[in-house]
Amino acid sequence: MARTLTLLGIESSCDDTAAAVVRLGGAGPEILSSVVLGQTALHEAFGGVVPEIAARAHAERLDGVVAEALAAAGVPLAGLDGIAVTAGPGLIGGVLSGVMLARGLAAATGLPLVAVNHLAGHALTPRLTDGVGFPYLMLLVSGGHCQFLAVEGVDRFRRLGGTIDDAPGEAFDKTAKLLALPQPGGPSVEAEAALGDPGRFRFPRPLLDREGCDMSFSGLKTALLRARDALVAEKGGITLQDRRDLCAGFQAAVAEVLAVKTARALELCEARPTALCVAGGVAANKAIRARLEAVAERAGVPFLAPPLRLCTDNAAMIAWAGIERRRAGLETPPDFAARPRWPLDETAPALLGSGRKGAKA
Repeated sequence: MARTLTLLGIESSCDDTAAAVVRLGGAGPEILSSVVLGQTALHEAFGGVVPEIAARAHAERLDGVVAEALAAAGVPLAGLDGIAVTAGPGLIGGVLSGVMLARGLAAATGLPLVAVNHLAGHALTPRLTDGVGFPYLMLLVSGGHCQFLAVEGVDRFRRLGGTIDDAPGEAFDKTAKLLALPQPGGPSVEAEAALGDPGRFRFPRPLLDREGCDMSFSGLKTALLRARDALVAEKGGITLQDRRDLCAGFQAAVAEVLAVKTARALELCEARPTALCVAGGVAANKAIRARLEAVAERAGVPFLAPPLRLCTDNAAMIAWAGIERRRAGLETPPDFAARPRWPLDETAPALLGSGRKGAKA
């Protein structure tokens, strides 16, 4: 294995078309370039991501994004040691777009191809940014995922718990839609909540009375809907302050659930974790982050959250996960397939509330 490894990463699992070049040398990892092209404007009118639109946008933009990432890094294809690509989980049309481009590049150049689990990319990011050692506890909290992972190795993840229905980011987006706030919902709800009274509306804290680390967030949006409708029935509408207070109450409920369940997850770790790490778009929420930092402080473990640009979907984390797998001698089968569902912990039972097509994880 060469001392220096330089990999191109490709990410297209949802609504961000991304490519990046990451190099691992004697001085440690270095992100040479990271290009992320969002699709917010394409989906804004629909109140959420439309899979068909996302897949078409990926197919149209991926080659240009890859070319831009290589140019920004100053690395030609011939200067790479491999190509890492998200092979799942995610919206299958988008995942296929990235996988097919990566296959074509690998076939044309002879470069080795590394299939990466999107969730592993998030879970291993603290090693890229902070060099954290195993084992550590990762809370992955985003628009599509929410789970606690004991990260014990490059390819060893033990799921301690997760959401049995909506992910927190999904609940934030739905809340924003119910209150006529712009998408993406997370930043919109957080901005309104900062001006509201979190004590005015006391929303439920689902599953806090149940042992373990599983969570539920779908009931929160239903409770908010009923509170909104009650205000409309009483007053004929809602005021700006009503909306702010609803957002504040909703955010407070999510933050408390995550904080309590995180404390339980730390207690369930078999070995003392080197850190409590958090990744995903919801990790950018200041109120939620403050609650999690307090949990880590009480437990006496460091709190680590990558920079926001590496918390949300990006290709640098995919390239880094590819480097980790190469260093560990983990090979990708030549006949690997794109997967819409791909749990990191294959031994864990499927989460409840998975619907007709299988577990969300």
